[in-house]
Amino acid sequence: MTKQGHEKLREELTRLERVDRIEVIRAIEVALGHGDLKENAEYHAAKERQGHIEGRIMELKDKLGRAEVIDCTNLDCERVIFGTIVTVVDLDTDEEMRYQLLGPEEADVKSGSISVLSPMGRSMIGKNAGDEFQVKTPRGVRSMEIMDISSP
Repeated sequence: MTKQGHEKLREELTRLERVDRIEVIRAIEVALGHGDLKENAEYHAAKERQGHIEGRIMELKDKLGRAEVIDCTNLDCERVIFGTIVTVVDLDTDEEMRYQLLGPEEADVKSGSISVLSPMGRSMIGKNAGDEFQVKTPRGVRSMEIMDISSP
C-alpha cells in the first residue's frame, strides 16, 4: 500500500478507537438507563453499531500490521507495477483512460485509481508501453493497449 493509503487507514483506526468507540459506549449507557432491554431499540442499535466498530478496528489493525508501505515517487516505469500511473486506450472505442494501480483498500475508480487485483489491474501487471492486452468486463472482453507508464 502507498504511504498515503497507510496514513488514511491509520487515521480511520484512530478515529474509531478515540471517537466512535467512546460515542457508542455512551449511547449504550444512555439506552441502559431506559430500562427493559428486551424492547429497547436504542440499546440494540447501539450494540450492533459497537459490533461493527470493533470488527472494523480488528480489520484495520490486521491490515496495518501486515501492510508493506511502498514509496511510489521513484518507481521504475518500464513495466506496469504497483503504484504506477498507466494510460490505456480501448482499441474498440479509442477511449483513453488513465489509472494508478493501488491496493484494494486504496482503489477508487472515481479518483482515477484501480486495484491491482481487479481484472484490469491483473491484465496490465508486468506489461510494457505499447503492449496490448485483453480484459474481461461486464460489457464483454475488451482489447486495450498501454500507451504510457509513469510515476506519480
